[in-house]
Amino acid sequence: MAITAAMVKELRTKTGAGMMDCKKALTESNGDMEKAVDLLREHGLAAAAKKADRIAAEGLVYSYIHGNGRIGVLVEVNCETDFVAQTDNFKALCKDIAMQIAAAKPAYLKREEVPAEVLEHEKEVLRQQALNEGKPEKIVEKMIVGRIEKFYKENCLLDQEFIKDSDKTVQQVVTEAVAKIGEKIDIRRYTRYELGEGLEKRNDDFVSEVMAQAK
Repeated sequence: MAITAAMVKELRTKTGAGMMDCKKALTESNGDMEKAVDLLREHGLAAAAKKADRIAAEGLVYSYIHGNGRIGVLVEVNCETDFVAQTDNFKALCKDIAMQIAAAKPAYLKREEVPAEVLEHEKEVLRQQALNEGKPEKIVEKMIVGRIEKFYKENCLLDQEFIKDSDKTVQQVVTEAVAKIGEKIDIRRYTRYELGEGLEKRNDDFVSEVMAQAK
């Protein structure tokens, strides 16, 4: 059965689970809405979404320094209690997020933080690219929508592919952690430092280096 955007939206409204999780549940249940709800509940994702309105004011400011001292990350990850903040599971999540930032260099935390002028500039560049490729104007706008999604996935931390599992986004990893840990978790802010950033220097494959340390 074809899974429509309307079906995904309905399931998301019912459960509060993420869009990709809803689509996956509907696919697995062959479009059966009630079975999809049960699948999300079984995985703890519906319950995790219900924690979204709770206050998360505890947590950690986690620091990660790449092994050769060329990259440093500070990230604030919030949870609801200091007890959870000191658990191994929460610290492991903080480390994974910090390593993600070090390796993938996201420009923004989430898509809502992308400035309107940046988004409009990107759309115009993409529009001209599509026209230069000889695409008909009537489909250019549809192409731009798809390419802007790619922009979000490359530049927004929560939309990025998780470096340890490309089948998941960082947001999905956080959502799964909420279900496992039992508290609301937010990535609040981060700063990434790169030695000599802005100066002329050789290019390094930092993703490979960071992943090598993660093994």
